[in-house]
Amino acid sequence: MMRKICVVITARPSYSRIKTALKAIKEHPDLELQLVVTASALLGKYGRAIDYIQSDGFPITARIHSVVEGENLVTAAKTAGLSLTELPTIFDFLKPDVIVTIGDRFETMATAASASIMQIPLVHIQGGEITGNIDDKIRHAVSKLADLHFVSTFEAQSRLIRMGEEPEKIFVTGCPSIDIAAQVILNPGLDFDPYEKYGGVGEKRSTDNPYLVVMQHPVTTEHQYARQQIETTLETICALGIPAFWFWPNPDAGSGDTSKGIRSFRELNTKTPIHYFKNMDSVDFLKLVKNSLCLVGNSSAGIRECSFLGVPVVNIGNRQRGRARGPNVIDVEHCSSMISKAIQKQIHHGHYQSENIYGEGDAGARIANILATVGLTYTKTLTY
Repeated sequence: MMRKICVVITARPSYSRIKTALKAIKEHPDLELQLVVTASALLGKYGRAIDYIQSDGFPITARIHSVVEGENLVTAAKTAGLSLTELPTIFDFLKPDVIVTIGDRFETMATAASASIMQIPLVHIQGGEITGNIDDKIRHAVSKLADLHFVSTFEAQSRLIRMGEEPEKIFVTGCPSIDIAAQVILNPGLDFDPYEKYGGVGEKRSTDNPYLVVMQHPVTTEHQYARQQIETTLETICALGIPAFWFWPNPDAGSGDTSKGIRSFRELNTKTPIHYFKNMDSVDFLKLVKNSLCLVGNSSAGIRECSFLGVPVVNIGNRQRGRARGPNVIDVEHCSSMISKAIQKQIHHGHYQSENIYGEGDAGARIANILATVGLTYTKTLTY
């Protein structure tokens, strides 16, 4: 009998972290993919990840609109609450054999709680990591609710064991986003026009010339400083005068202020060599990054995919503080002079050797094969 695997995608980064596993599940003869898309993944202001999901050939089983506007701590909690109200109805209708949740975003709590209360086996992807902000609480809470763990690193595996999880229920699969990076390494050329394909707003400079890629999200534990922090980075990039492709932030507490800071700066500085995008296909995004001088900001892509691609990274602030990282990353505070010096140092250094910290490019297939054969249970024994 085919196993029904229900995957819940809540946001833009969640999709890139599971895309190759979705493909492997869909193609596996013993698995049936059920895909539930909810929260910011449905919304245009965050780049409508659902459009990319559908264009990649994945049929959507269910959609749940659950985002409460406001982009603060209260609305984040209410969004999670709405998801917790709606998801059980979907799960009851679909009757999956397994539910899969990804990462550490606040919406994942609703998926994990629903599965646990309904006694449906829960798989957590990317547990056992630390970042140093509120995501750690959510990630570890989801890990304690999960029955099976597909982790990206041996360090994460070790941490889950120390947290009391059963070693035989933890599988080091690598991160599916590295699978995409591996595809890009095989064909790294920038074979598309980002302006023509994705539009965006701002100055259009030739991609034949050196450029930066910037992606900076609010830090949830420092959300009150989000606008100040993004303005520091904007002013620094502008002062350097290097063309840059800038990507919109994820929907977190403080992202409203981050977005306001970007819009205000853009309106006041119309001649800066910065072009702004809301979203981009994951392969195209990594090709853009691979061909850049440096990735700047605080995206986990700088820690994960860029370690594999060997792209220089300037990581700003605390959002990725605890993650395992390669030598391609320079960490700095929200200080203009520090950011500028680090960018210049990375440009001078150039690209780094590839690191396999987060996998070797076969995570999606590993995940599908384990899902097809592993013993399933919704009870667990915690060892301390």
